[in-house]
Amino acid sequence: MAVINERKDKNGKPTYQVIIRIKGYPTQCVTFKRKTDAKIWAQQTETEMRQGKYFKTIEAKKHTLADLIERYIKNDLHQRKSDQKKFETQLNWWKDKLGSYYLIDITPSLLGEYRDILLKEPSPKKNKKGETFRSNATVNRYMAALSIALTKATREWEWLNENPMFKVDKKREKKGRTRFLSQEEQKAILKACQQQKNSYILLLVIIALSTGARLSEILTLKWKNVDFERKRIHLMDTKNGENRTVPISSITYDLLKKYSKIRKINSDLVFAREDGTKPMDLRFQWENVLKNAKVSDFTFHDLRHTAASNLAMGGASLLEIAQILGHKTMAMVQRYSHLTEQHTADILERMNEKQFAGFEI
Repeated sequence: MAVINERKDKNGKPTYQVIIRIKGYPTQCVTFKRKTDAKIWAQQTETEMRQGKYFKTIEAKKHTLADLIERYIKNDLHQRKSDQKKFETQLNWWKDKLGSYYLIDITPSLLGEYRDILLKEPSPKKNKKGETFRSNATVNRYMAALSIALTKATREWEWLNENPMFKVDKKREKKGRTRFLSQEEQKAILKACQQQKNSYILLLVIIALSTGARLSEILTLKWKNVDFERKRIHLMDTKNGENRTVPISSITYDLLKKYSKIRKINSDLVFAREDGTKPMDLRFQWENVLKNAKVSDFTFHDLRHTAASNLAMGGASLLEIAQILGHKTMAMVQRYSHLTEQHTADILERMNEKQFAGFEI
């Protein structure tokens, strides 16, 4: 219960001391020059105490957004698997713009204002045409990075009552890219791979096409995670944070067997550089492959889309595609739904032929 005591300062002017004693909290004592301010503080503080929010409000007034981001980068960033550098860059953008603000002042309206600044300011990356600007999808990634840190501060550190980013609208994104190779393009790319001086580009592309694995997952593949006996590879520390096992085809198996005989003894990486410390950089070879194969508007990641599309046209269900590619939700594989329609129609037709056999209308 709040008690307000009127006192006088050293100059003889009245002051108002608020004392609040509530079970479960240490006694709170604050002095104000105006009685109105004392009453307002007493009422707000008592309400926050009874709702269990008081200490979070204190923390939000003590810590800046820079404090939050620095603590997250120091203690939690290492838990992210494949995008630590990008994630840190995104967080540091927010730190640079809003780091001096106390958390109590990080409101949805402020975050919305800087969301729009993200869209309008030139991106650090430039292309041959000059300045570029962030896409809606990129802006959403910046927002997501800060939201993750704010959620950590809300739920675990108790620095905030709620995550203000939850009330900020994301920008509408374009539909996901669905570029995949035609049979002719695939043959041309494989032929171009065989013509490259560095033969590892062929192994890289074959694994990507046959398993749908991401570039980062393939380049960090280790020989100890290649199971020749069961014909499968174990992909570790994937983008979604989970390990994944994928069967390999005969051609992938044969190639891996071939390269296992000439593997570098100073590294367990399948695609190890000469010094064995890091994975190979095959970007130059990949660009040559696309050029020689005369395939345009295509990225290495599109090999993953090609693998998924081939699975769909081969009769795999969306659930099976999601499991092979390592998607946690079905949303990412919905783009291949139109390719599975014919297979689904064939299954229904065979079922109906059996159950309605001999029935006439």
